[in-house]
Amino acid sequence: MRVGVLTGGGDCPGLNAVIRAVVRKGVQEYGYEFVGFRDGWRGPLEGDTIPLDVQAVRGILPRGGTILGSSRTNPIKIEGGVERIKDNLAGLGVDALIAIGGEDTLGVARQLHDRGVKVVGVPKTIDNDLNATDYTFGFDTAVNIAMEAIDRLHTTAESHHRALICEVMGRHAGWIALHAGMASGANVILIPERPFDIEKVCGYVESRFKTKYAPIIVVAEGAHPADGQMDVQTQELDAFGHVRLGGIGERLAAEIEKRTGKEARTTVLGHIQRGGTPTAFDRVLATRFGLHAIDAVHDGDWGKMVGLSGTDIVRVDLSAATDQLKTVPAERYSESEVFFG
Repeated sequence: MRVGVLTGGGDCPGLNAVIRAVVRKGVQEYGYEFVGFRDGWRGPLEGDTIPLDVQAVRGILPRGGTILGSSRTNPIKIEGGVERIKDNLAGLGVDALIAIGGEDTLGVARQLHDRGVKVVGVPKTIDNDLNATDYTFGFDTAVNIAMEAIDRLHTTAESHHRALICEVMGRHAGWIALHAGMASGANVILIPERPFDIEKVCGYVESRFKTKYAPIIVVAEGAHPADGQMDVQTQELDAFGHVRLGGIGERLAAEIEKRTGKEARTTVLGHIQRGGTPTAFDRVLATRFGLHAIDAVHDGDWGKMVGLSGTDIVRVDLSAATDQLKTVPAERYSESEVFFG
């Protein structure tokens, strides 16, 4: 059997660990041949491939990013895109496809499966917002990077008596902000699931200053005030209809200065959260996902995604992963509110 592998959407630490595990087990235990598709769905759409054998995956376990490249190409929105992919797979002798990606990438995989393509999915989202899996790889690395940055912000905030805002990733789900904020002792955490009251935020800031300590506010990029919408950097949409987010940290800093008279500054972590070597947790989780994904291919269990349930790797329908986002429950957020102010 010849198996194609692709990585789509935003990169995150752990992608290479999945690729390595898929190839190592697929070659050694099942005798499969592999081909890597470049840059997400653009690869099978254009027939752009690279060799993918055991030699090609040596030494990539600790590397961030993806050796296959990625993109946000959406073949469903391209006229004849699905048929082009099917024709290219047939022409390349590819019998099955492993798609590693988030909601958008796996949404395409689901539609391809419905149209007869043999596909297995591996969940990848740095925001940890995919349903049907307790955790996704890359999330733990992003949280640890954000935590270290916020730890450093504490000391400079107290030295200059400033309110410091750290803007982290999180378009529709605030998991990174919640975990990083709790781990680093943030004084306020703002997430997309809970529109915030700017007056209450300013009250927390002033309360913190009264204790002779400077406040640290962690805000997800998709957080927004109760009476407003998300701030955006541009109105341009990507191929999946997403607006580029950003700017809420700066807007928040300006409001805090205006309402409290206290100096406020913003640090935007941005792509720093995506880069670099994955944590041990993410390396192990990504490796296990890869091992179980190639098992699903061997079993002919098409249209499935591997996921984490407790400590077990399970298989679920692709539809279960893509029908609804996994957002922060109200009770989880309320746990963090104990430490606000």
